[in-house]
Amino acid sequence: VQLQASGGGLVQTGGSLRISCVPSGHTFSRGTMGWFRQAPGKEREFVGADGRGKYYADSVNGRFTISRDSTKNTLFLQMNNLKPEDTAVYYCAADDRTFRTRNSYTQATQYYFWGQGTLVTVSS
Repeated sequence: VQLQASGGGLVQTGGSLRISCVPSGHTFSRGTMGWFRQAPGKEREFVGADGRGKYYADSVNGRFTISRDSTKNTLFLQMNNLKPEDTAVYYCAADDRTFRTRNSYTQATQYYFWGQGTLVTVSS
């Protein structure tokens, strides 16, 4: 199983970008798919997830939107009003399960499958 993330790039502060995650070899249409990010020198952190509902980190809520395509197997992250602090490698994560609590969606250890990441750089 592979999770292929794409769409990262360089964007100016206030700009928008959409990144995608396409699984191969498995379908997660009934499971959870989400995004985490890791900035240089920092720990990996939760960005958002789609499972029983949609969940977002406070730092991106209102600016980022998670969605899936009609098959529910391709994950998108629409990022608007980007800030320099959004600069990071964004990782797609997935699991066959859905979780019962918001806190569970934010924990990287809950996700069994991970992609290789796509770099998003926001210039000031």
